[in-house]
Amino acid sequence: MQSYTFVGLPEYTSLNNHNSPVMISLNAVIEVDKESKTPVYLQIANKIILQIKKGILKPGSKLPGTRDLAKTLLVHRKTIVAALDELDAQGWIEIIPSSGTYIKESMPEVRGKKLRSRDGLPIQFAKQTGFPLIKNKFLPPPHRVKPYYLEINEGYPDVRIAPVEALSRAYRDLLKKEYYKKHLSYAGTHGNIDLRKALCEHLTETRGIRASEENILVTRGSMMALYLAIHTIIKPYDAVVVGETSYYSATAMFKNIGAKVITVPVDENGMVTIDVEKICKRQKIRAVYLTPHHHNPTTVTLKAERRMHLLSLAEEHKFAVLEDDYDFDYHYDSNPVLPLASADTHGMVIYMGSLSKSLAPAFRVGFVVAPENLIEEMARLRRVIDLQGDTVLEKAIAELFTDGEIQRHQKKATKIYHARRDYFCTLLKHRLGDVINFQVPSGGMAIWSQFDKRYHLPEIARKTREKELYLSSGRFFNPEGKNLNATRMGFASLDFDEMEEALDILEKVVRS
Repeated sequence: MQSYTFVGLPEYTSLNNHNSPVMISLNAVIEVDKESKTPVYLQIANKIILQIKKGILKPGSKLPGTRDLAKTLLVHRKTIVAALDELDAQGWIEIIPSSGTYIKESMPEVRGKKLRSRDGLPIQFAKQTGFPLIKNKFLPPPHRVKPYYLEINEGYPDVRIAPVEALSRAYRDLLKKEYYKKHLSYAGTHGNIDLRKALCEHLTETRGIRASEENILVTRGSMMALYLAIHTIIKPYDAVVVGETSYYSATAMFKNIGAKVITVPVDENGMVTIDVEKICKRQKIRAVYLTPHHHNPTTVTLKAERRMHLLSLAEEHKFAVLEDDYDFDYHYDSNPVLPLASADTHGMVIYMGSLSKSLAPAFRVGFVVAPENLIEEMARLRRVIDLQGDTVLEKAIAELFTDGEIQRHQKKATKIYHARRDYFCTLLKHRLGDVINFQVPSGGMAIWSQFDKRYHLPEIARKTREKELYLSSGRFFNPEGKNLNATRMGFASLDFDEMEEALDILEKVVRS
């Protein structure tokens, strides 16, 4: 019979003899970290469970005595007793008086698996549900962030210039004051009252929208605002009109709720409203969704006459206008065209905006402006899915509005993004003007780039990612059944040197 000797343990024989202690050097597989917050006895119990699940400790195997284990692992015997009590309580071992401690026979023998949990135990949950799962074919995949060396994103702000110090200072100050005693508990679903008042003033000054705080619901970003609006006013089979090219997440929301989505063309002057009128003459529609300031994805601006036409159609045919104004603050060549909401006096427009573009995407603060009765209904829905936002963050942002910090930052950011737009467009035209067709946008943070048909955009995007440059393949911008071979190319988050480097990579991929 073969013999095994381990340091710190007595010499034992036969791995398969269940009357003998298990043949494994436990001090080699049980590493005790006395600096860990996890109690030592639990560390030992967890590591033994790990060896059972990996199939190293077999069902029926006898464990060494408590004194031997304590000596081997350099811990007190009471610690071993506590660990065994834990294992016994969980049903992993059986303690037989005058005989010893055994791995339970009823335990299934589990082969070794790749383990990822921090405490060393195998992941409990299976990859697949044990019951039928309804997969939604309309929703885009979850957003997963992979760090690339460089990114030509779809049009995000540069977080490096965000007023983080001012915001963090305001946040800290609030936590030092008596404020926190009242406002760290549950708060109103509508959002911080001071922020709603600040938004009223800001919207009047910058957008010509005259609203009271009762017309405003603060949300966690404009996407939540849109979600709440859709689920409040849209029912299955309602007809909703969107642009043929449109914000894909919004279209997915409409389809997910069961709405009938009807598309209309979008040209250089924005959504073709005459086509909306034709649809209204054929059937009843519930809502029109659009991004009129800088159409997503093509960046064009809806002209004033079409805005007035759409409002008159809404009043005549009694449909809602969902106005998503995600980047109104950034315009470069002239004064911006005011939102449809500024001219609405009949309660037809639901206006949605975001402060995440003004600050940074991580600060999820958006808002919706609408008639009071709709705000109340949206607040009721919001209450059951997300009782309230970050009330301290909202109050801190209100302080920045009062201090003029937000306004100063927006002026600074607009100046920076204006220069970056000009530089990026000049660079792109010089480097790849024969490959990419685009118009210089009047505002926003991205250009709409149409690649020549000789160059397959998804393949180009794949190759640039291999070189650590992210570029969208454009597939989410394609209308159903069409391949535009186009994408949004964001310039706001890249400085001049990064633009040069990014286009070096892109040009090499395209020319190769």
